Amino acid sequence: MSPTRRRFIAQTSAAVATLAAPWSVRADSRTLKILVGFPPGGGTDAIARLLADPLREVLGMPVVVENRAGAGGQLAAQALKAAPADGYTVLLSHDHTVSILPLVLRNPGFDPARDFVAVGGLATFVNALAVSAGTPARSLREFVQWVRGQGGKAAVGIPAPASVPQFLVQVLARQQQLDLVPVPYRGSAPMMADMLGNQIPAGVGSIPDFIDHHKAGKLHVVAVMGRQRQPALPDVPTFAELGVAGFEEVPFYGLFAPAGTPAARLAQLDAALAKVLAQPALRERLTAMGLNVGHMSGEQLAARERTYREVWARIIRDSGFQPQ
Repeated sequence: MSPTRRRFIAQTSAAVATLAAPWSVRADSRTLKILVGFPPGGGTDAIARLLADPLREVLGMPVVVENRAGAGGQLAAQALKAAPADGYTVLLSHDHTVSILPLVLRNPGFDPARDFVAVGGLATFVNALAVSAGTPARSLREFVQWVRGQGGKAAVGIPAPASVPQFLVQVLARQQQLDLVPVPYRGSAPMMADMLGNQIPAGVGSIPDFIDHHKAGKLHVVAVMGRQRQPALPDVPTFAELGVAGFEEVPFYGLFAPAGTPAARLAQLDAALAKVLAQPALRERLTAMGLNVGHMSGEQLAARERTYREVWARIIRDSGFQPQ
């Protein structure tokens, strides 16, 4: 065999081997950017950072978390819309940014149905009402009694204006005939700081925001949304158990990419997400945060988001809220 033919065969074999090698183990010099619409220290940021290292190993490329905090995730969503549709920028989002903002803002600067595509989902979770340790309440009934003792009025922190927590506060106030004032923050982290400092008597946020402080006795979760009690907080009743109906549909966490991202790249990212979620150590850490971990394909996440948005469109409409 001539040297030229041997060289051709060797080069062809190397090329075939490269194509056949699993995509997840081939090195990629580019960086995957995970956008987070909330400040460091909150639940969404913590989840993104837990995902970053396992994704780095599976994808064989650098993975960074970039916080674009502000306006309930609106700034991060706008950044995702403006990013190249090449699969190297994704948004880790829960329901508020992709489902609720388009319902409460006339011009959020993005249209999820047109501008985004679902990559894959990683978990569902529930929102909860927690009271600060500075109040004597250890249950929803005791909190209601305490507010009545304060003249029937109290402030309740929420991570963002016109959010699911705000509508929960309004429904609770109406049912209990209280003047509960939703106080919006720029994310859960500053809200938590005020709750821990007893600057505000209560707050509504996600279980990942509250669970560590609840277990440490620094605040007390008194009720959770959803159809059933949460495994991480089995002693905390649901709102439905306490007679506050309408909050059974639970939110989600998922990854979203710019519309037009190649289908092959979306499939790669979704496969990587499924692989890291199968790792027991990661599942354990996410579960400990109060998440109900479970991979959803891009199609499944998109379907769940549509259903969730339809439910909350009705709740928001019935509340009389007008998009701003």
